[in-house]
Amino acid sequence: QVQLVESGGGLVQAGGSLRLSCAASGSIFSINRMGWYRQAPEKQRVLVATITGFGITNYVDSVKGRFTISRDNAKNTVYLQMNSLKPEDTAVYYCNAPGPLHDYWGKGTLVTVSS
Repeated sequence: QVQLVESGGGLVQAGGSLRLSCAASGSIFSINRMGWYRQAPEKQRVLVATITGFGITNYVDSVKGRFTISRDNAKNTVYLQMNSLKPEDTAVYYCNAPGPLHDYWGKGTLVTVSS
């Protein structure tokens, strides 16, 4: 089993920044790619960014140039640096790690961007 714990969410004004963290524990040897998803009110959960164990990153178009995903393998932690935040970035952000049998998810951290 893998446990994922997110932190770093909060309330920020438009144009501001936040850094989310996702700490992984447990059977982390089974984890390679990790990612961040978000779910806005009354909308489906969608992919934001992913990073492989080799550091290859991928972003959804709406956050390219504003968000940066990174990882510290020594700390088993993945980060999401979010800059130039917009009200439409408001959502619960979830950490994700595909496992051999199923995906692992954290409980989420709320990001609210005020206009």
